[in-house]
Amino acid sequence: MTTATLDTTVTTPRTVERVVAGQATSDGAGVKLTRVLTNPLQRRLDPFLMLDAFGTDNPDDYIAGFPSHPHRGFETVTYMIAGRMRHRDSAGNEGLLTNGGVQWMTAGRGVIHSELPEQEEGSMEGFQLWLNLPAKDKMIPAWYRDIPTGDIPEAHVDGVTVRVIAGESHGVRGAVQREATAPLYLDIHLPAGAGFEQTLPEGHNAFVYVYRGGLTIGGTAVPVQRMAILANTPGTDGVVLASGDAPTRALLIAGRPLNEPIAQYGPFVMNTQAELRQAVEDFQNGRLA
Repeated sequence: MTTATLDTTVTTPRTVERVVAGQATSDGAGVKLTRVLTNPLQRRLDPFLMLDAFGTDNPDDYIAGFPSHPHRGFETVTYMIAGRMRHRDSAGNEGLLTNGGVQWMTAGRGVIHSELPEQEEGSMEGFQLWLNLPAKDKMIPAWYRDIPTGDIPEAHVDGVTVRVIAGESHGVRGAVQREATAPLYLDIHLPAGAGFEQTLPEGHNAFVYVYRGGLTIGGTAVPVQRMAILANTPGTDGVVLASGDAPTRALLIAGRPLNEPIAQYGPFVMNTQAELRQAVEDFQNGRLA
């Protein structure tokens, strides 16, 4: 835990390009969730491929979980706000995600894993982000890390708490760094009537998802359960957030675009259709992981 000061100042903040409502859907064995970052936004928010938000106190919405399924060509970042999720994979990794914890998994050339609730009642809430891998890294060996809540660095800036999952905020380096995509993943907790500034590289794509309360960004209101895509205006150097009358929590996510072709077939994300066909063939013949 680190107390930080405003060691960087945003002089020309980004504005909101548009506010997006997620799409209600289900995945796995019928888990109900909201797909916030959908396929049509993948090019606009490169290198990010998907963001799912799940949150319910009805066990029927989550109890079946996500049985064994494959991945190739990207990374998954699962962040639990409430509840417990047991995960296992084909490389022999196993862990229990609990409140405030993160699972960062690089699928690389392939992994088969499951994510199953380890509870029969109570709230289950969290997020899963898909982060693309550059073409040169899509076939690297799979990698996995469990990050318990106590190992996630925090910055404290003028009453605002910032959980730094990836990247850096106000001099605090996050739990994970990635050279190619330079992801920034912040969980920002603002008291009512608070403000927060975060510098952002001009060329990075960025968005904010509000999951408690509400924000104003550059004069645009962003209510709860909405994503604000930040404009890529030349000359801007960051973003300024302001909470309203209620305490607010929001994810700020940004990254360097890969500017590479995206070819996706379900849980496989490659650069060409031929690579996708190979991924499916490898999975069908037991060669994925």
